[in-house]
Amino acid sequence: MDQRPDPDDLLERVMRDEERQARGRLKIFFGFSAGVGKTFAMLEAAQALAGQDVDVIAGVVETHGRAETEAQLADIARLPMRMVAYRNRQLPEFDLDAALERRPGVILVDELAHSNVPGSRHAKRWQDIDELLRAGIDVYTTLNVQHIESLNDVVGQITGIRVFETVPDHVFDEADDVKLVDIPPDELLARLQQGKVYLPQQAEKAGRNFFRKGNLIALREIALRRTADRVDADMRQYRADRSIAQLWQARERIVVAIGSGAGEERLIREGARLAAKLQAEWLAVHVDLPRQRQAMASRERVVAHLKLAQSLGAETASISGEELAAALLQFARSRNAGKLVIGQQSRGLRQLLQWPRGSLAQRIAAAGGEIDLYTIARSRTREQPEGRGGDGTDSAASAAEALLTRRRRTRGTLWAVASCAATTTLAFLLDGKLHPANVIMLYLVGVMLVAMRHGRAASALVSVLSVISFDFFFVDPRFSITVSDAQYLLTLAVMLAVSLFISSLTARLRRQASVAMQREARAANLYMLGKELSALLTLDQILEIGRRHLAAVFGARIAFFLPDSADQLRLTAPEQEGSGAHVLHSVDAGVAQWVYDNGQPAGKGTATLPSAAALYLPLTATMRTRGVLAFAIDAASEEEGQLAAAQLALPENRQMLEIFCSQIAMAIERLHYAEVAQDALVTMESERLRNSLLSAISHDLRTPLTSLVGSADVLAANARLDDDARAMARTISEQSQKMVGLMNNLLDMARLQAGVVRLNRQWNALEELTGSALRLLAKALEGRSVETRIAADLPLLRVDAVLLERVLANLVENAIKYSPAGSPITIAAHVEQSDGSRQLKVSVSDQGRGFPPAMTQHAFEKFTRGDNESSTPGVGLGLAICRAIIEAHQGRIWIAPQEAGQGATVCFTLPVETQPALPEE
Repeated sequence: MDQRPDPDDLLERVMRDEERQARGRLKIFFGFSAGVGKTFAMLEAAQALAGQDVDVIAGVVETHGRAETEAQLADIARLPMRMVAYRNRQLPEFDLDAALERRPGVILVDELAHSNVPGSRHAKRWQDIDELLRAGIDVYTTLNVQHIESLNDVVGQITGIRVFETVPDHVFDEADDVKLVDIPPDELLARLQQGKVYLPQQAEKAGRNFFRKGNLIALREIALRRTADRVDADMRQYRADRSIAQLWQARERIVVAIGSGAGEERLIREGARLAAKLQAEWLAVHVDLPRQRQAMASRERVVAHLKLAQSLGAETASISGEELAAALLQFARSRNAGKLVIGQQSRGLRQLLQWPRGSLAQRIAAAGGEIDLYTIARSRTREQPEGRGGDGTDSAASAAEALLTRRRRTRGTLWAVASCAATTTLAFLLDGKLHPANVIMLYLVGVMLVAMRHGRAASALVSVLSVISFDFFFVDPRFSITVSDAQYLLTLAVMLAVSLFISSLTARLRRQASVAMQREARAANLYMLGKELSALLTLDQILEIGRRHLAAVFGARIAFFLPDSADQLRLTAPEQEGSGAHVLHSVDAGVAQWVYDNGQPAGKGTATLPSAAALYLPLTATMRTRGVLAFAIDAASEEEGQLAAAQLALPENRQMLEIFCSQIAMAIERLHYAEVAQDALVTMESERLRNSLLSAISHDLRTPLTSLVGSADVLAANARLDDDARAMARTISEQSQKMVGLMNNLLDMARLQAGVVRLNRQWNALEELTGSALRLLAKALEGRSVETRIAADLPLLRVDAVLLERVLANLVENAIKYSPAGSPITIAAHVEQSDGSRQLKVSVSDQGRGFPPAMTQHAFEKFTRGDNESSTPGVGLGLAICRAIIEAHQGRIWIAPQEAGQGATVCFTLPVETQPALPEE
């Protein structure tokens, strides 16, 4: 057997190595749960690199307050975080641009599955890391097993907790190095109790839910198996890169060879039982031999056998090969399988014809060497496959193929007879001028031409007819099939043998060329589809390109369903008028909606809703399903349509169709995220412009308003003016002071939005802050009573006193504006437990009309007022400023539900921190 490496594989390997050298290296510290020490192990590795003079920088490292982790991070340079505005809060995020500009040798980016704040360049942190890798920067990161996309639902079923931050499997598989960080579950539980995983209150809650010993044991097994799969893939890649044919049986793996004949079901089930007994992976493979043209019934059986194997847990594949034994051995070696299972060959004429080169089992045993061979007897009773009637009649596709085959054979027969007649006529006209050997050459040319156009059966017929014609017309005695010279018997025999050989070889080459051209055309279409989709900027263009390429490759009509904001599918109409030839109009929206909701194919040729007129496939991208493709074969006749549908069910054709769908889905997702990024950029720029405008107006108006207030106060104190003039001056002063307050609100809102306000956190008593706020509003509170229900044992708060005083003043001022004159206002405060931590809850209540029900969700947005047409002064910034300040203190503010007409209550909470010990006197 030729063991030389494939030149195409060598070229692909060289290109892959060049691409890998241009990219940075990704190392993942992988664990089965939080607290196993992934971040600590990553920092240890970083310390070792730093000791080797490697430029190491920490981009994002989540220490979670663990002292030993903080100590590991002490000697590593840190990249400053980028503050991102989100819902009036400033949240820290990884600064991708700063990392790219800094270009360290290795950067530490913790928590690979993290979701970035909306408005960031990428939605996920793994996308940030991919950009770092493409820039040639090495990255160290961490990942838990429950965050791998394919394992997310499995872990959710075990733990009862579903996480929504996931990483696509290809990110994990394409990592250059994966280090498993593992500790026994008992040790992890001990660390949890010692407070080394979470804070005490969080640890108690986690121990009752996620951190149960049974959960941890199951997660540990899943992580170990996933790591083992990764190591096995690395080993197979290493063997392929170095063209190592010898098996390395580090893991049991079985290959079951499936044929197209009846009785393969027992072979498949025996292979499944053998794999279960050996606790091994198993693969079911069918080899398509180009020299054998399979009937549709045989191909339908192959599809049914592969589906059966897949239902029993096998990984299925359909490959091509010139020789069955060599193809099976090559596949087994490529998958590092040490056992090969084949069916026992039946005795008869076929086995007799194979006697010179040996049976399949003998050829595999002779060339297999280290591969164990198992021969299983096939079932003697033929099982009824799907698609056949109970009386054993062929399926509609098989009947259609039989009809088309008869038509092709009829045409081939006519051409064979016509070719032989034309050659005989030409030779007869040239009789006496041509040597008999040249006449034979003319007949052989005719045989070759018929074989090229009409296949093996017609060429075999023309071979026999050519021998008979040569004997009848050109061998003495002429016009008789008898031969006077015995030497002509040998000539006729050789002529027949050569004719049959030429016809067989030409038909085989014709079939191989046809298959190669078909594959080349599909590969070219797939390449062009990817190239064109990458440059498109609108959704209509993507759908039109998809229609055109699918129609060119599969000869089908296409329809696309895309979801609206409520995840309800809508049929999309083509943008171009001339594209109607490829559009499928007869579609079922209900089937499409089911496919979208379940993410599985349905319709014609599937086990779900098979009576549908079209095949419906989900357009599944990395993050979610982006729509549904409806697909129907466009055939000239019913028989051709049935035959094309059956061919579409073949594994290689279905795989090609799914690749097309994936390319279209990825293009739609790329466009979606480009639009999201553009919208976020426009929103950020609009917000920045508005804040800049507010800040400029506030600064420009502040000075003249201050002068106006001062002048009005001087006039009001001037005794030489009469009472009316002084009253007018006091009115001017009061209204100017309100304008000053409005300008202060605008300026504060702009500063909070811009993130330039830094909290001056000090320990303060809530009673003092409340008293200061009430003193500021003393004039506005004239004629009102304020009841304070502040618990006597409230702890001190570590807050910015000026900003929190502003919150209390705004809430009380809001209550004054929207409650009847003289009605009381209540301020209450107490400590409560929330989510395992202590929170200080403060509420401000009045006896006014309350908030309208539709307003409670957006009352804290900027420029929102209770009544836009009200004469009550204000522009709707007071509550927005309150929310920005409270959220900056990691608190929460909301409107408590009240009965209509029972007043309004605004509540906010602040975290209670551990107070410092007082110094001893």
